[in-house]
Amino acid sequence: MASTIIPQNINDLLTQKNIDWAMVLRATLEHFDCSTGTLHFLNPSTSLLELEAQIGIPDFLLPKVSKIPIGKGMAGIAAERMKPVEMCNLQTDDSGVARPAAKETKVEGSLAAPLLFKEKLYGTIGIAKPVPYDFTETEIDLLMKIGETICQKMS
Repeated sequence: MASTIIPQNINDLLTQKNIDWAMVLRATLEHFDCSTGTLHFLNPSTSLLELEAQIGIPDFLLPKVSKIPIGKGMAGIAAERMKPVEMCNLQTDDSGVARPAAKETKVEGSLAAPLLFKEKLYGTIGIAKPVPYDFTETEIDLLMKIGETICQKMS
């Protein structure tokens, strides 16, 4: 089985005193060869996923992704199920998981993973490619491991 060891550059960013979440997201996107991503943290008082960092999201979509209810869209469903949600091609999805505005990102291969540590939800991380793509089990496991490490820094 392939390793789910967090790449050193991401680990280094997560060991800094004041973590730059946009840099963590950028390094994660680079590792997975993705162009677009989001990092949402759960606000326990509102139960909304609040945007902490994003890369590649068009400005006109930022109001729609800044606060996401649990159960809505890929990030919200990943949070609700506490399991990753993947789409090979978001542009052709008709499952209802992806919100209509998500297609405006022009991404195709997409993966949203919950940020989980000790069965507690801290938020979600989403990554996407501009081409159809099926993420491997190893890639999904690694994104979950990165998410768990993010949670440990938040707790």
